Amino acid sequence: MTLSAFWTILNWIWIASEVLILVITRTRRSSGNVHDRGSLLILWPVIVISITIGTWIGESHPPTIFGGAHWIRPLSLALLIAGLAIRWTAIVTLGRSFSANVAIHANQTLHKTGLFRFVRHPSYSGMVILFVAVGLNTRNWIGLAIILIPTTIALLYRIHVEEAALTRAFGQEYLDYSGCTKRLIPGIY
Repeated sequence: MTLSAFWTILNWIWIASEVLILVITRTRRSSGNVHDRGSLLILWPVIVISITIGTWIGESHPPTIFGGAHWIRPLSLALLIAGLAIRWTAIVTLGRSFSANVAIHANQTLHKTGLFRFVRHPSYSGMVILFVAVGLNTRNWIGLAIILIPTTIALLYRIHVEEAALTRAFGQEYLDYSGCTKRLIPGIY
C-alpha cells in the first residue's frame, strides 16, 4: 500500500469517526444540561470549509513548505495517526461523559487521569494535531494556514464555552484542576 493510499484511508476513517461521534454522542436537551452556545454549529462548518479550501490550495498550487520536501508527507501521516490516537483515547476515557455538544450529565465526574493528567482537553489537542497533519499534507504554507488558523480559533471558542460549563458544574474542583493542568499543550498552553 502506498503512503498516499494509507493517508486517504486514514483520512476517511477520521471523517467517518467524527460523523459517528456527532450522531452517537450528541446530548439532547431532554437528557442532559446542554451549554453548547452554538459552538457545535460554528466548529463543524469552519472545519469543513477550512479543510476543503486548504486542501484545494495544496492540490492547485505548487508546494511551498520546504520546497515540498519528501519527508513532509510521512510526517503528516505520523501526525494524523498520533492525532487520531489522542482524540480517540480521550473520547474512550470519558465514556458516557463525552458529548459532541457541550453538555453536563447529572452523574458526570471530573476526569483527571490518563491523558487528562497532562491537558484538560486532550480530545481537542488531538484535533489540533489532526489539523496540522492535514495542513502539512497540502505541502503549501497558505493551505496550512487556511486549515490551521480558523479551525484553531473555532476550537478555542469551543474550549471557552466548555470551560464555563465545567466551572459551573464542578466549581472549585475544576478551578483547582485548571490551575495545575494546561488546556491543550502540556506545560505550555
